[in-house]
Amino acid sequence: MSRIPTPSTIEAAPELTHASLRAVEKQLGSVPNMFRLIANSPAALNGYLGLNGALGHGTLDAKTRERIAVAVAQYNQCSYCLSAHSYLGKNLAKLDDAELAANRDGGSRDPKADAALRFATKLVHQRGRVGEGEVQALIQAGYDHGQVVEIIAHVALNTLTNYVNEALATEIDFPLVDANAR
Repeated sequence: MSRIPTPSTIEAAPELTHASLRAVEKQLGSVPNMFRLIANSPAALNGYLGLNGALGHGTLDAKTRERIAVAVAQYNQCSYCLSAHSYLGKNLAKLDDAELAANRDGGSRDPKADAALRFATKLVHQRGRVGEGEVQALIQAGYDHGQVVEIIAHVALNTLTNYVNEALATEIDFPLVDANAR
């Protein structure tokens, strides 16, 4: 049970979130607990959905976005996000189990994606304080300047949801992947 109430339905959430939650339901087929929990604050839900939606229209592919989410969730030991993004990674981005395991370790079997994940985990570990060499490694791997910024934004977005889910103990409604078990 979460530490604050998770609205049980769209209608039980604040009225200002109903349209956003219906859009989530249309896109995903359901409204996962995290969205309903964040809906306790219409501003937070709209901020999260706005950034998530904008980044979804960026130039990073879905596989790279899911890989980053898995790596950040594992680093932050967020079982909710690790469970959600392992499910999405496998079922939507078509990542196999070996790739997801590599992502949990902060790497990838794909050399270009590996550079992104190594950067992402270093960014989390060093709280944003990466050096010129780390940025140049991304560029040398084939990422353009805009994609470097997008990788940073994805790390920030996933850190936000990791913190929300850990602080509020969001009930996991995806097949469980325990961040503390290996």
